[in-house]
Amino acid sequence: MLVGFVIFYLVLNLAVGWFASTKVRTTTDFVLAGRTLSFGLATMVTFATWFGSETMLGAPREFVHGGLYAIIEEPFGAALGLFIVGAIYARKLYPLPVLTFSDFFRIRFGGVSEKISALVMIPSYFGWISAQLVALGLTLHLLLPISTEIGIVIGALLVMTYTLMGGMWSISITDFLHNIILIVGLLILAYLLMDKIPDWGVFIDQQPKGFFRFTPLKNTWVDWLQYIGAWMVIGLGSIPQQDIFQRVMSAKSSPIAAKASIAAGTMYLTIAMLPLLIGLMGVRLYPSLLADDTLLIPHLVMRFMPYGIQILFLGALLSALLSTTSGAILAPASVLGENLWKPLLKHPSDKKVLGIIRLSVVFVTMACIWMAVSRQNIFELVGEASAFSLVSLFIPLNAGLWWKKASAMGSHLSMLLGLFVWAYFHFVQPSEIPAIWYGLLASVLGLLIGTYGLPRPTKVAE
Repeated sequence: MLVGFVIFYLVLNLAVGWFASTKVRTTTDFVLAGRTLSFGLATMVTFATWFGSETMLGAPREFVHGGLYAIIEEPFGAALGLFIVGAIYARKLYPLPVLTFSDFFRIRFGGVSEKISALVMIPSYFGWISAQLVALGLTLHLLLPISTEIGIVIGALLVMTYTLMGGMWSISITDFLHNIILIVGLLILAYLLMDKIPDWGVFIDQQPKGFFRFTPLKNTWVDWLQYIGAWMVIGLGSIPQQDIFQRVMSAKSSPIAAKASIAAGTMYLTIAMLPLLIGLMGVRLYPSLLADDTLLIPHLVMRFMPYGIQILFLGALLSALLSTTSGAILAPASVLGENLWKPLLKHPSDKKVLGIIRLSVVFVTMACIWMAVSRQNIFELVGEASAFSLVSLFIPLNAGLWWKKASAMGSHLSMLLGLFVWAYFHFVQPSEIPAIWYGLLASVLGLLIGTYGLPRPTKVAE
């Protein structure tokens, strides 16, 4: 019955994708759902942006071992990013005639910045998508008599298929259904575990000293740089990313886009607490779970929960993973098709551009399948993906929006210097100071050198 449910649930996603495909007529329909999403749909699809493997699997494991301080990046930093987008960026970006973030860089700084931003943005998603695929593969391996690698391929092909059918329309409708299942499943599971805790005062007192510490233990500048860096990786690094941009821009109006992002941040900050609470209660009630905590909550459910809860939770887990993966695949595929392939063609029709973006969905999926099968450490994959846009795109984005003097050359140098300096200190010469600080400093210097040392005329977006 459990296997039958999983198969039914996966087929249901394909059916929704087929239904959504009837709404796709143009590239804007495919990439931005025709910019017609209501507040409810826009909120749900924005909430689902990052609620995936890291929230359901990675963060609970980190929380159980390291306490509150270990999960600043996710979920707190992720919620912060949604609040900032809604409060500041949504109303500023929504009126622009763009499909992708790289379109903004073309309008503001020209074609070279468009290409550089696209070349930086697309690879930044591969680690993130691969992490979701690994989690999908592990989940399907837990449920079905297949290897993790086969699970990765099956999960990827499923997401690719319904994304190909309806694009952002598929993602919006499936996310709405996924989130309902996700929230109900997590609430019931949390309630059942909370009912097993006889005295919450004693339970809290039994946690290790400093478990609920929210700030650095040592008051040194290195510790504070690490702490603030954890807030910034997703909190600021997510702002110039195509996935959050795509979901916010799909709303039917600028006020709805802003309100939906803030509402999604509120949902994220509350609902993302449930996996953390479930993981903590689980290991305190059943210490044997610590022996293999890669799939902490799935093992808790499969070993100690009633059959009906197993079905409900697995639906919730698959919902979170499918929602995040589909949007993450569409984002770089949209940039690849719109900003790298389309300019190579002479006056392509909208139908042809739509076909190119769909082909890009296939390319991105296949590349991420290879990466997921090769490297199956979810935490490493997510960590490497998160900092890309922060060190390369955040500074030129803000310069383009708020500083009229910023030049095209400043934008180019900001992207390239930020990325290369971050990569050096992250991979070659790591230190106690997070590499994102070096990358951000280099990005600012690149912007100033390019603007004042090598000035070029630039077109300012209205």
